[in-house]
Amino acid sequence: MAILVFFVAHYYLSLFTQTFYLHRYAAHKMFTMNKFWEKFFFLFTYICQGSSFLSPRAYALLHRMHHAYSDTEMDPHSPHFFSNPFSMMWKTKIIYGEVVENTYDPAKRFEGDTPEWKWLDQFGGTAVSRLGWGTVYVLFYINFATAWWQYLLLPIHFLMGPLHGAIVNWGGHKYGYQNFDNHDKSRNTLALDFLAFGELFQNNHHKLPMRVNFGVKWWEFDPTYMFIWTMDKAGIIKIKRKQKAPIRVAA
Repeated sequence: MAILVFFVAHYYLSLFTQTFYLHRYAAHKMFTMNKFWEKFFFLFTYICQGSSFLSPRAYALLHRMHHAYSDTEMDPHSPHFFSNPFSMMWKTKIIYGEVVENTYDPAKRFEGDTPEWKWLDQFGGTAVSRLGWGTVYVLFYINFATAWWQYLLLPIHFLMGPLHGAIVNWGGHKYGYQNFDNHDKSRNTLALDFLAFGELFQNNHHKLPMRVNFGVKWWEFDPTYMFIWTMDKAGIIKIKRKQKAPIRVAA
């Protein structure tokens, strides 16, 4: 039971920080927060992602490229140029590394207005940090695993952040339905997105990139928006604008 609780907690906490902080805040700035909360959620993202921590700046630049060049050869992670999710992940990893090192020229035009905490940003990507978190996961399993097969979950812990990205970018641009013609291959994969906390409403998001609620139709439930709405009401964040969906939505 302890292993299951740990796995589910790590999966969804890492997922939440990726969609809330890295995507909706760092990349799109859909809402604002003061410096205290910006640093708090920066640290929270590092803790929750652990060994697979993704730099907010690098994530933001790659994601801005993804919107600008969606499903073209310049898109850093369109599934339509790869035979499987793993080759897409590997190519994204290479580009991500170059963005971190500031050597990937196509990303430079998307610089600016990203959360800054240089020490933690750099440390989170070091071998010391990644191996340290990996050791924590292994020790937890050694102490609480009750069956051999549970150890098969460890690689998911190690690569949690990139795996979430692969699920969204592969599934959200290959499988599902479209509400809008965005001149790309974005799809809404799940009407109730329990798997990616709203990130699999890719077709909606590409049509309305500043809409904080990724659901458009009444039955499309975006779990992350529930948390964002609550934090907005509590004064932790402030939603910039509540972008409405177009009146005409495809049936």
